[in-house]
Amino acid sequence: LGAWRQAVGSLEAHRALGGGVEHLPVLMDSYRALRRYAAIEPLWEELREASPSAALVARFEGAVECESHGQSVVYLDRAHLADAVAYLRAEEQFSMLMDVTAVDHLRDVERLEVDGVTAERFEVVVNLISHPRNERIRLICAVPEDDATVPSLTGTFPGAAFPEREVYDLMGIEFTDHPELTRILMPDDWVGHPLRKDDLPARVPVTF
Repeated sequence: LGAWRQAVGSLEAHRALGGGVEHLPVLMDSYRALRRYAAIEPLWEELREASPSAALVARFEGAVECESHGQSVVYLDRAHLADAVAYLRAEEQFSMLMDVTAVDHLRDVERLEVDGVTAERFEVVVNLISHPRNERIRLICAVPEDDATVPSLTGTFPGAAFPEREVYDLMGIEFTDHPELTRILMPDDWVGHPLRKDDLPARVPVTF
């Protein structure tokens, strides 16, 4: 990538200088940069094929890999989510769970369509970081409205207990095998889940 940027910069410099043959050294710099890029391109492809996201696609049936803003994204069947997280921590050095959150697409005007992924009302999103790799990965699983359950990640990351409780509290998605799935922000007797798009806002005065 650095070589490619150098090549582009050299060509732009050549154009800025008028493009004459007297600027041959600039063109040679560009040529050498392109040669270096060509030399590393097969290695780059090999590394891409060995990436954690590619490993998940190979390991878990139905997994779909894509990219968002330079970050690897893998869509998984929710039944595989906990196993995928355990694999990433044990085998791919993703030792930090950044967050567990959810999205309600009920009132979306437009929605991203990903080939091979069946859209549901809810999505649970998991973000992990590998410090040795200096890399992030995002896992997404679709969750149907009529069965809003996902396996808990607390078996691999005990700290997931708190964001999972928040998702349960505000979105109504249950995490199976969670050690204590109770509300964390709303009162225990609160009815409904405030971040669902069909929840009625401000239906009662705020008392806390």
